[in-house]
Amino acid sequence: MKRSLVVLAALLTFVSGGGSAAHAATTEDRESIVVTGAGEVSGVPDLLTANFAVETTAATVKEALDRASTAATRMRETLVRAGITKADLQTADVSISARRDEHEKITGYSVSQGLTAKIRNLAKAGTLMSDAIKAGGDAARLNGVSFAIEDDEALLTEARKKAFANARAKAALYAKEAGRPLGRVVKVSEDAPSLWASGGHKNLAAYDSALAIEPGRQGLTVTITVEWALGTA
Repeated sequence: MKRSLVVLAALLTFVSGGGSAAHAATTEDRESIVVTGAGEVSGVPDLLTANFAVETTAATVKEALDRASTAATRMRETLVRAGITKADLQTADVSISARRDEHEKITGYSVSQGLTAKIRNLAKAGTLMSDAIKAGGDAARLNGVSFAIEDDEALLTEARKKAFANARAKAALYAKEAGRPLGRVVKVSEDAPSLWASGGHKNLAAYDSALAIEPGRQGLTVTITVEWALGTA
């Protein structure tokens, strides 16, 4: 009987000790601070992407295609003569559709063909686009332009540094208020960088002269989440 009591006491001690160890581990796992940090940077764009197009209508598909091809070729040749490389020109969004009257009878055909051009000389971008539109005649369209910083790796690195510094400042503040020293970094995760633009002006109506183009500024924001361990007070 005495031996049974001793064994039972040992089992109770083991379970109690195991429970305490588990509780300590859980408490230790929670000894951290998780904060977010954001870093924002901007720069002047050095690349403009123009989305040109030609639209033609005719009684037959062949005639509509021929007109569209002629207009697109003239626009493309004008861009190449201005210094745009063929690698920076891309045909896109080609479509052929039938035109119908109120009785659903086919009255002709429409052809649309897109042409995307990357322009790196922004100082001459307005004149270049105007010349291309003139070359395309009444079939020419300009569906919009967009700006970008072609090599944004340096900006991305700077934004990441700012984001981490921002997160560290927050963590240090919270640790100080909690009366604990800030320990090592446990984990870092980064959201996809967000891009934004400010300023810039695109006057797409002045086809008889150089288009007014202002690139404004292009920026990006990096947001990260960082977990820091807390030291012992």
